[in-house]
Amino acid sequence: MSADTVDTAEDVVLVDDAGTPIGTASKLSIHGTDTALHLAFSCHLTNQHGEMLVTRRALSKAAWPGVWTNSFCGHPLPAESMIAAVERRAYHELGVTLERIEPILPLFRYRATDPSGVVENEICPVYSAYTTDALEVNPHEVVEHRWVRPDDLRTAVRAAPWAFSPWFVLQMEHLGYVEASSDVQPGPLEAGA
Repeated sequence: MSADTVDTAEDVVLVDDAGTPIGTASKLSIHGTDTALHLAFSCHLTNQHGEMLVTRRALSKAAWPGVWTNSFCGHPLPAESMIAAVERRAYHELGVTLERIEPILPLFRYRATDPSGVVENEICPVYSAYTTDALEVNPHEVVEHRWVRPDDLRTAVRAAPWAFSPWFVLQMEHLGYVEASSDVQPGPLEAGA
C-alpha cells in the first residue's frame, strides 16, 4: 500500500476486558457512540536531534479532527503482529521506516468521547521508535506536523491540554511528563503501566 492511499476497508481486532481477541469488525463500523473495546497502538517517534514528532490529525478524521497528538496511531490487522502494525502505519501516515521500536506503556488503555459523540475504547499499547528518514506525510492522516524538544512539548501539553488528543495527554501523564488532570477514563489494564 502506498503512503498516499486511504485504508478505510481494514478490520480491527475486538478484545475482551483481559485483552483476549474475540473477533473482528470493520474499522468504519466500529467507531461510533457505542464503540466496542478493540486493539490499537500509539507511537512516539524521535529523531537524531532528540526531538519528538507531534502531528495534527487531518480535518477529515471522524474522531478528534484537527487536534494535535502523538506521532501516529493505528490498529493491528487480524493476525498482524503489533510491531508489524507499527511499521505499516509509520509508512502509511508518515512515509518513514523505523528503528528501535520499544514498548513504553504496554498496558495502556483508555476510553474517551470526542465533541461529536464518537467514542474511542481501546487497549492501546504505546511504543517509542526512532527514524532518520525525511517525512512524507499522508494528507488523509496528517494536516500538520512538528518536531519539538521534549521540554517544549511538556510545556505545551501543560498549558493547553485541550489542544491535544485525550489519549496523548493521558500517555504524557502516565509517562510522568505532565500532572494528572485529564478527564479521560482510564481502563483497568492501565494499573502499573
